[in-house]
Amino acid sequence: MTEPAVGDVLGGTGGVWQVRTKDGMVRNAFLRGRLKRSTVMKIAVGDEVEVEQDLASGAWAISAIHPRKSKLARREPGSGYGERVVAANVDQVVVVFAAARPEPHTRMLDRFLVIAEANELVSRVVVNKVDLVPEADAARTFADYERAGYSVHYTSTKTRAGLDALHDSLAGVSSIFSGPSGVGKSSLLNAMFPGLNLRIGEISESVNKGRHTTVGAVMHPLPDGGYVVDSPGLREVGMWHLAAGELDRCFPEFRPYLGDCRFGDCSHLVEPGCAVREAVEAASISAARYDSYARLRAELEESPKKW
Repeated sequence: MTEPAVGDVLGGTGGVWQVRTKDGMVRNAFLRGRLKRSTVMKIAVGDEVEVEQDLASGAWAISAIHPRKSKLARREPGSGYGERVVAANVDQVVVVFAAARPEPHTRMLDRFLVIAEANELVSRVVVNKVDLVPEADAARTFADYERAGYSVHYTSTKTRAGLDALHDSLAGVSSIFSGPSGVGKSSLLNAMFPGLNLRIGEISESVNKGRHTTVGAVMHPLPDGGYVVDSPGLREVGMWHLAAGELDRCFPEFRPYLGDCRFGDCSHLVEPGCAVREAVEAASISAARYDSYARLRAELEESPKKW
């Protein structure tokens, strides 16, 4: 075996992982059997690993997985109870929604943002396809997120509106692009980084939902430094390992009021002297965002304890 080389996992299918080592070369490597049997951590896109080459066969093997500095995880889709790590070692989550086609559902956006907050990751909101609606309409639909403190980018691949600022926000860091199908994640990345040549799908007019064109998360090195992970469109976004009592901290606009409630364990739903509800009544917190909080809290309280 050669001396171990450190690299980043870009993607993988059928038990073979593409690992980009520090010299810029991409190696196809399998997970060594001993590591596969002993590790409790499943390998994910973005993991930093060590690879070794067998001098006789020339094959590469992953011999170690380094500890993660961060991860974006969600609940297994469907009836699964486990954790699915979408990507490891990312610095920020870029949540992409469309201004139209498909129509934006802000409650789903709230869910994406809560998952990022629960994983202690910085989030950016991208409103794509702004060429399809009046500028004032798009700004009104997503005003609550700017008020909550999120960076909101309004973009169009047709007019190239907002692409330069979004491009600059990706330089030198590891980002994951997430959001529903059909909102133009791959088109945005292709427009900013033409060399990526990501596959693009068309919107299905019959259901007004995008066809899935990205089948698994894939990490791409960027020419300006850093990485971007292009993740599959998610029709179902399940929250993982989040207690109902911790949900309020996943809404940034709630945080200034959390120490001012009469009761320390305030749910912000029915208790008297709730500073959060008072802020909603004073229009300091968006009523729509508060409604999302109440719905998500009810969902978490009803979830099986083994989640």
